[in-house]
Amino acid sequence: MCPPSIIFTRHIASPASKDNNRRMQSDIVRIEDYYNPEYFSDIKTFADSRETPFVVLDRRIINEHYSELVDNFPYAKIYYAIKANPDVEILSLLRDRGACFDVASTYELDKVLGLGVSPDRCSYGNTIKKCKDIRYFYAKGIRLFASDAEADLRNIAREAPGAKVYIRLLTEGSHTADWPLSRKFGCQTDMATNLLILAKELGLEPYGVSFHVGSQQRDIGAWDAAIDKVKAIFDWLKTECDIQLKMINMGGGFPANYLTRTNDLPTYAKEITHYLHDDFGDDMPEIILEPGRSLCANAGVLVSEVVLISRKTTTSLHRWVYTDVGMFSGLIETLGEAIKYPIYTDRSGEREESVIAGPSCDSADIMYEDHKYGLPNSLEIGDRLYWFSTGAYTTSYSAIEFNGFPPLKQYVIG
Repeated sequence: MCPPSIIFTRHIASPASKDNNRRMQSDIVRIEDYYNPEYFSDIKTFADSRETPFVVLDRRIINEHYSELVDNFPYAKIYYAIKANPDVEILSLLRDRGACFDVASTYELDKVLGLGVSPDRCSYGNTIKKCKDIRYFYAKGIRLFASDAEADLRNIAREAPGAKVYIRLLTEGSHTADWPLSRKFGCQTDMATNLLILAKELGLEPYGVSFHVGSQQRDIGAWDAAIDKVKAIFDWLKTECDIQLKMINMGGGFPANYLTRTNDLPTYAKEITHYLHDDFGDDMPEIILEPGRSLCANAGVLVSEVVLISRKTTTSLHRWVYTDVGMFSGLIETLGEAIKYPIYTDRSGEREESVIAGPSCDSADIMYEDHKYGLPNSLEIGDRLYWFSTGAYTTSYSAIEFNGFPPLKQYVIG
């Protein structure tokens, strides 16, 4: 009987298989497309002596990305979205660079205040919050709160009297964002306007408007549509209600460098600045950005080990590659194959379509099945896979003890 490898590779190439071959070639990851080779060499040297799975984050890359944001948006305040990666070393770096912080819970607040960050550098950006948490933030000195609902606004008025509030808008753009934010957050323009009027009546300061065009947003035009909505609210409130808003929080959305490439940050900044000047001229309000992914994602490499390679039938044209990291241990953003991470291996040679799945006893723990990655035929059990651009929304999404696996470890170097 012929070995399975011979059966699998001896078939006549069809047009579809030729397309697959071309696509598999596009899956080949080159280090220099994602990392300074010197930085990657340092990451890999550090990683090679440690047991998988884990993320290695390079502080130098975060520092460079922060500088790029400041250089391209010199008029904006940077509020780091802590949820992307709450590592103390990241927070300390950004604290020292002068960043502010978008805080989503009392736990995040305690962490940044414990690092010596002053309350005026924090905003309570979560629109879903308990009264006691509003009261806690206010007692700690926080005076900037997000909202998108009347009940929440009344809670803020009661627990944080006189605070500044900004109302979050529902925005379009989900169909062009790799990780859309759906309808959970924000409200329509007419409701946002009414809430800002109510804020003034309740003794709060109607400070501004926020929006988020979707995480990993590839369409720069999504910002244009959102800024137009904001401008309409600014003008109507000033003319009809004598309310002068002072701030626009444009959220995050700037993309990281995944398998599907995007424009670079200077291109985004140039267009967004143009949109702002088109609507507001030289009378631009205070601008806040809330980057998370764009600061941290490219700084991280997730290192995993191949646990098993198998096939489901003797005539299957693709393999299943199981790794020791999965959807429940940091790769939840592969849900629906939304985020396609670049995957690097030291192996080379002819490639074959592969389904990639995690180690847990849950049938949902499959990262990529529709998009079958082209991985080298020479890949073996025990080999390492390096998942690029995994510094954001991996360790912070990792389960605590699903199937007994510990949370995904993270090391910070550089």
